[in-house]
Amino acid sequence: MGEERSHKLNCILLIDDDKATNFLNEMILEEVGCAEKVTAVESGQEALDYLCESVNGNYPQPDLIFLDINMPGMNGWEFMEKYELLPDNQKGQIVVVMLTTSLNPDDEVKAKSLGFVEGFEKKPLNYDMAKGIISKYFPDRFK
Repeated sequence: MGEERSHKLNCILLIDDDKATNFLNEMILEEVGCAEKVTAVESGQEALDYLCESVNGNYPQPDLIFLDINMPGMNGWEFMEKYELLPDNQKGQIVVVMLTTSLNPDDEVKAKSLGFVEGFEKKPLNYDMAKGIISKYFPDRFK
């Protein structure tokens, strides 16, 4: 009966410069009940800082990252360039899903060409989309 809980993702990281979007996405992911922890940051740099910060020698290594493309300072593409250079123990087994309002088809082509971006979804995130993403990329962890 408690089996579903034990298979939750450890952590999901949300990267979006809009505080309200992060708040709503956190609420949706909590409603889906797919992760022990949901962390939201408001910039690419803040995300890199989070990924590189160890606690008791362990890095956070989120299972899933939702990344916005259009952000001031360091946009989603610039974050991905720096993310790719991180040591493996700071990346973990992360699935990156770009969650964006971009209607530019070139953005989707570019995201898919990176190799480590698993998905490209249009905002806003909703319950069914979140559940579908989790089921698609982590079928053995969450049903």
